[in-house]
Amino acid sequence: MDLALDSVAVARWQFGITTVYHYLFVPLTISLAALTAGLQTAWVRTGKEKYLRATKFWGKLFLINIAMGVATGLVQEFQFGMNWSDYSRFVGDVFGAPLAFESLIAFFFESTFIGLWIFGWDKLPQKLHLACIWLVSLGTILSAYFILAANSWMQHPVGYRYNKVTGRAELTDFWAVLSQNTTLVVVFHTLTAAFLTGAAFMIGISAYHLARRKHVAVMRTSLRLALVTAVVAGLLTAISGDRLGKVMYEQQPMKMAAAEALWDGESPAPFSIFAYGDVEKGHNTVAVEVPGLLSFLAHDDFDSYVPGINDVNKAEQEKYGPGDYRPNIPVAYWGFRWMIGFGMTSFAVGLAGLWLTRRRFWLAEDRRTADDEPPHLMLTRNTALSPALSRWYWRIGLLTMGFPLIANSWGWIFTENGRQPWVVYGLLRTEDAVSPGVSTAEMLISLIVLTTLYAVLAVVEVKLLVKYAKAGPPELTEADLNPPTKIGGDADRPMAFSY
Repeated sequence: MDLALDSVAVARWQFGITTVYHYLFVPLTISLAALTAGLQTAWVRTGKEKYLRATKFWGKLFLINIAMGVATGLVQEFQFGMNWSDYSRFVGDVFGAPLAFESLIAFFFESTFIGLWIFGWDKLPQKLHLACIWLVSLGTILSAYFILAANSWMQHPVGYRYNKVTGRAELTDFWAVLSQNTTLVVVFHTLTAAFLTGAAFMIGISAYHLARRKHVAVMRTSLRLALVTAVVAGLLTAISGDRLGKVMYEQQPMKMAAAEALWDGESPAPFSIFAYGDVEKGHNTVAVEVPGLLSFLAHDDFDSYVPGINDVNKAEQEKYGPGDYRPNIPVAYWGFRWMIGFGMTSFAVGLAGLWLTRRRFWLAEDRRTADDEPPHLMLTRNTALSPALSRWYWRIGLLTMGFPLIANSWGWIFTENGRQPWVVYGLLRTEDAVSPGVSTAEMLISLIVLTTLYAVLAVVEVKLLVKYAKAGPPELTEADLNPPTKIGGDADRPMAFSY
C-alpha cells in the first residue's frame, strides 16, 4: 500500500479502517444470534432454568454487539458516495442489486424480529418468541450472503456487460452474481469463521466465570456448547479455506503467489512457512518451505506447476497493458499467515477443551467442596490432569477469545490487498475509482474524524461487554418462569424492555 498522502492512499486507509472495525462485530452477530437461539430452543424443549439464564446472558451480549455493528455499518454505505464516486458510477447497476436485497430483505427482516424478541418475552408464547430469534439469526446470515455476493463480484465479475458508451458495468444475470462459485465458497468460509469467532468468545467468558466457580450450571453448559462449536467450525473453516484457495488460484493467480511470496513459478511449488525477501529485486533471501504443498493446495496434486509473482505480473502486463500488477507482498504474505495462525489457535483451544472435558469433571449441583478448595480443582477432580494444567486452560481460554477477530481482520485485509491494483478485478483499477471532486485534505479530515469516533465507540463497546460479561447471568423472575400462553400475555402489563 502506498503510504504517500495522495487521495487514493487516504481513501483506501479510511475504507480499510472503517471496514475492518465494522467487521469486528459482524461474525459475533452472526454466531451469537444462532447460539442464543440454540440455547433458547433447549429451554423451550426442557424447561430447565440454566438454559433460560444462558439465553438471557448471551442474548444481552448479542444485543450490545449488534447495536454497535449496525451503527458502524451505516458509514460503509456513505463512503461509496463520499470517496468512491467513480467506483459507484461504474458498478452501481451491479453492486446496487445485492445491497438493495440486503437492506430491504435481510436488514428489515432482521430488525423487525429482533424488536419482537426483545420486547416479546412477556407478550408472546414461548414457541412464537423462539421463532423470532431464529428469524433474526436467518436475517444475519442473509445479510452476510448479499454483502458477500457483492464483494465476490469485485473479486470475479460475472453476469454483466460493459457499456462502452456510458463506461459502466450493467447487470445482465443477477442469479449468476448470487450463485457463482466465488460467492458460495466465500459465504461458506465466512460463516464457519463467524461461528469459530462466537465459540471463542463464549469459551473465554465461560472460562472466566468457571475459574471463579461462579454460575457453574450456566457456564458449564455454555462452555460445552462453545467447545463443540469451535471444533466443528474450525474444521469447516479449514475445509472451506482449502476450497477458497483453489478458487483463488483459478481466478486470481497473483493473490495465490503473493500469499506464498512465490516469485518464480515452480513444479512442484512449495508452501512457505517463513520468508524474507526483496520486493524490488523480486526474490527471497530467506525461505523455510514445505516442498510440494502449494501445488496440492492449488491443484490437489503435489507435482503441479504454480506460476509465481513475476510470471503472473508479466502475463497481466501483456493482457491489461503496462503497469505493476503486484499487490503489497509483505502484507499479503503475513496477512495470510496471521489469518491462519490466529484462527487455528482458537480451533486448537476448542479441541483441547473437548479433550479436557471428555469425562465427568463438573461438580454436581447438589455437591459442594470445602470452602478452602482451590477453584481449579473443579476441572481436575475426576481426571488425571494436574491443577496447574487446569489453571492454564482457563487463562488460555480467556486470553485467546479475541484471536478469531484478529484472524477475520487479517483475512479481509489479505482478500482486499491481494486484489490490488484492481478494485474490480480486471475491469476497474483502484486509482480510477476515487471521487475526483474530493480533495486529499477533505478525505484526510474525514479519516481523522471517523477514526477518532470509532476509537471512542470501541471504548464504549468494550466497557459494556466487560460490565455485563462479568456480571454473569441474571436471576429469573416469576414472569420469566411463567411465559404467556397466548399473544399479548397480560394485557394490563405495559410493554417493557426485557434487558
